[in-house]
Amino acid sequence: METIFNTLIDSFVNDKVGIAEHFLNESLAGHLKENLTNLFGQNKMQLAGTGNKAIAHRNKLIRGDSIHWLDRAHNDVHENNFFDLMDRFVQYLNDNCYTGIRSYEFHYTLYAPGTFYKKHMDRFQNNDSRKFSMIMYLNTGWVSEDGGELCIHHETGLQHISPLNGKVVFFKSNELEHEVLVTHKNRMSITGWLKG
Repeated sequence: METIFNTLIDSFVNDKVGIAEHFLNESLAGHLKENLTNLFGQNKMQLAGTGNKAIAHRNKLIRGDSIHWLDRAHNDVHENNFFDLMDRFVQYLNDNCYTGIRSYEFHYTLYAPGTFYKKHMDRFQNNDSRKFSMIMYLNTGWVSEDGGELCIHHETGLQHISPLNGKVVFFKSNELEHEVLVTHKNRMSITGWLKG
């Protein structure tokens, strides 16, 4: 995994957006996708909002995804394997990049066909604890016609990232505006934040 961690951080240092393939191996990605699909099928996912718990707004004209938080208290072996991976990555970041990450939070995310998330920043106005944003994709067989790209807004232009299975995207939560373009089929990921 250290090679993948190195690739992720090297690309982050070079481009402000870290990208690495196979951050989630095929087995773990498959199990997490199955969990997400089951939660969605059982109506256990909720419409996502903007803002945090203190100031939350739900508006499908801004954001149309559904989410469900991961938690070790679920005692799900695959979620716990994911958290073990994140613990290793946080240790790597703190040892090699002196980031001072102390915690994290992640949720399953599903964008149904026709949904999107307008341009936004990930850090709350009333809470600066989010230091880095991470998205790990769970979509097999994705092609460009399926839409749903992550669009990063750099000062020099736009960067489009396809939501391909196992890929991770990593960037500072307070630096880059970004959006999810309209998807044409179910678009699934694990999305979250590393916190100081």
